[in-house]
Amino acid sequence: MGFRVVRPGTLSLLVDQGQPHRRAVGMPLGGPADAAAFTLGQALVGNTAEAVALEMTCLGPDLEATERHGCVVMGAPFLIKLRGDVIPVGTTFTVEPGDLLQMASTGQGCRAYLCVRGGWSQPPKFSPAGGWQPIQKGDILECPSSRIQRRWVPDLPLLPVDLDRLRVVTGSHLSADQRSRLAASKLRVRPDSNRMGLRLTIDPPLPPFEGGELTSAPVAPGTLQLPASGQPILLGVDAQTIGGYPRLAHVITADWPKMGQLAPGQEVHFTWVNHHDAREALVQQQTWLKERVQSMLDSLF
Repeated sequence: MGFRVVRPGTLSLLVDQGQPHRRAVGMPLGGPADAAAFTLGQALVGNTAEAVALEMTCLGPDLEATERHGCVVMGAPFLIKLRGDVIPVGTTFTVEPGDLLQMASTGQGCRAYLCVRGGWSQPPKFSPAGGWQPIQKGDILECPSSRIQRRWVPDLPLLPVDLDRLRVVTGSHLSADQRSRLAASKLRVRPDSNRMGLRLTIDPPLPPFEGGELTSAPVAPGTLQLPASGQPILLGVDAQTIGGYPRLAHVITADWPKMGQLAPGQEVHFTWVNHHDAREALVQQQTWLKERVQSMLDSLF
């Protein structure tokens, strides 16, 4: 049948690839906060990227297996325990009926993905009150029975390189002074951040936008907004589709997985690039990811 939730963790969500086709009706993109870790984890257990995974944030859940299941945890190095043994992140394993799979906190990054062979059977749930619905104690998470041989890829990165450095392109309302301040400053992720957006602290606050009140306009994951407080907000995968704050910059798509791994207290540095470099970075990332995924799928079958 799957797993029974003994302890849900801080924010554990069933996620798929997201809903880009629904943004026109106001739905957030959703999907994994770190799409690279999500995709690699799926490939390690033989799934395509269309399968559903369980995203864990900061503190993972405890799950009791009801059947045999082949699994892997990929992403931030959470402490994973099974039958008294520590399971390295990025290494596949098989749970037996009655096993308690314990996923504690991580010392680096903040998100990882529990992928099961065959994928989770339930789709992600969007709450009527807004936001994706996290798992709850007592829930049964269904997935097909399976098993998998122990395997890992020695040089597979668990976290993005240079996690604290985000590459950005210039936004519509960025002044020369604001750009200098952002380029020279260390910003820090605040504890009240979430999948909708990372609230950042900069000291002193950035000067306000001088162009007056703005009409709401489209925004996307990676948009860096400037509220009246002078403390920026970096929009995440669950961000709204329009916003009225000044838009200072946009994190390039290739660095979105880094945004998903920024934990409270993490320092952030911005580096400006041009649009050509942004496109090249995405092409290189997607080419690398496609090759690694195909190699892992080929080696399993």
